[in-house]
Order: sequence, then structure tokens, then C-alpha cells
Amino acid sequence: MLDNDTNKGYAVVQAGKDWDRARQSALVDDILGVFTRRSADLLSFEDVQSRLRLTQKNYRGIQDVELDRIRGSVGRYQDFTREFLPRNDSMRQRWQRVDAIAITRGMDPIEVYQVGETYFVLDGNHRVSVAHQSGMETVQAHVWEYVTPAGLSPEADLDEVLIKAEYTDFLNKTKLNELRPEQEIVFTTPGRYREIECQIAMYQQVLEQIDQEPIDYFDAVTAWYDMIYTPSVQIIEERGVLKRYSNRTEADLFIWVWEHHEELRDRGIKSLAQAADEVKASKQPFLTQVWEGITSLFQRNPE
Repeated sequence: MLDNDTNKGYAVVQAGKDWDRARQSALVDDILGVFTRRSADLLSFEDVQSRLRLTQKNYRGIQDVELDRIRGSVGRYQDFTREFLPRNDSMRQRWQRVDAIAITRGMDPIEVYQVGETYFVLDGNHRVSVAHQSGMETVQAHVWEYVTPAGLSPEADLDEVLIKAEYTDFLNKTKLNELRPEQEIVFTTPGRYREIECQIAMYQQVLEQIDQEPIDYFDAVTAWYDMIYTPSVQIIEERGVLKRYSNRTEADLFIWVWEHHEELRDRGIKSLAQAADEVKASKQPFLTQVWEGITSLFQRNPE
């Protein structure tokens, strides 16, 4: 760190060079985003807050926060790329000033919101940008953590936000996190929790037909989880299917078999155990299967 007046000139010159590199890298990020169809944008905290229904937050003090886990911003998500590179030339003066200060006397702590293992910058976007450009791995931050059962991972992107939003709605409707606190139903693509809700509704109808009397919805939820989902996941784990598809989850496999139950039956496969073996032995890419990927196979015969 440089901390005497004679070196301030050096800090200003260095900050200018750092800015030029950062702007050039930002341009490359945006161009690559077009070609790869992967957004170079930060996550919007306002969008995440709305989708995950975040309301309660607690102050967790000053912590060292990994830069790679800072995935979004409060209000400034369009000004920087996913790597917190500056997108607008109008930011030059302020960015260079922040960089020069960091070179001469270091950085003050930033302020962030935490959602699961992901962070959003409340105050200090330029400091985070400079820290990235300087090759730092962590920054000090005042942390306010939002309480949610649908916390984001350290690598959160828009798809994950959509999935966790669906998970939040699913838990609000089924109360499964309260009825079965140990539950962990995780999907890797959007749209799956609505299919689970559909299966629960169908299972409720089956139970009512069997008992010849109305079944409370939440009783159906727990019966589905205990009698259908849990045994099915145990079979998937015992068969070792996920060793081949490490980027997928038990819930992904569960949904795939649900959606393909008619096709599987036509091929003489009548149980989940057989289906798991079929998937494990399949030479088709799992990605093409799970993309279309819960009913009668599990309703009566979850073995």
C-alpha cells in the first residue's frame, strides 16, 4: 500500500491504467455473452427480493466476503457486468478515484445483503469492481442476511432465481418445510415444482377414492412425501444413478420417470427400480431426457 503524498501521482496513473483494462474486459464480457447466450448481467436484488418474497433480515456484522459470491446489486445491476466490470464510460472519474484511494490507503467495508450463499451489493459497487480488477479474493462487508428456506447458491444465476422462486411458492402452498423439515427437493431446471404439486393433487384424489372420504390437503402432502417421494429417492440412491449424472439431482430423476412412465411401461418397465436401472444404462444424454421430465407409476407402485 502506498500512503504518502509523493506516491499519489503514481496512484492516479495506475488507476487510469486499471480503468482502461476494466472497460476493455467489460466489452469482451458483453460480446461473449451474445455469442454464448449466457447473460453477462448481474442479478437484480429487487427482482430476487420480489420472487423469493424476502422480508426479514438480520445484521450479521462485518465479515470477509468472497468476491465470487457477490452475484448482484441493489439498484446498480445494469452498470456492471457479472464480474463487476464497468459498462459505462461515464463511470470513469468515480471509478478511478475509488481505485486511487484503494491504492493509497485501502478500502472501507462495503455493505451487502446475503441470500443463502449469494451476496448483493447495497453500497460499494465501485469498490467491488476495483477489488475484482485488483485481483483481490475477498472484501470486508457489513452483512445483512435475509431469512429464506430458498437460499441461493454461491454460483446463482437467473435460472436458479427462477427455480428458487418456484420453490418458495411450492413451500408456501404445501408447507412441506414445516411438515417435513428434513425435506430437500432440489431441481436444476425451472417448472418442476408445479409438476410436484400436480402429483400431490392426483395422489390426494387416489387416497380419497381408496378411503371413500375427503382427505385433508396437508395430509396428502405428507403421505405423498412419505409413501412416494422418499422411497423413490432411496431407490435412485441405491441404484447409483447419480454417479453418472453428477450435475443432476434425485428430484430430476424422479420427475423424468414420472413424465416417461407410459414410454417405460410400453418397454416392459413397471417399477421405479427398473426405471432407475434403465436410466443408468441408457446411452442417451441425460440432458435430453430430463428436459422433458411425476403419475400412475408412482401412485400405486412406488417400489
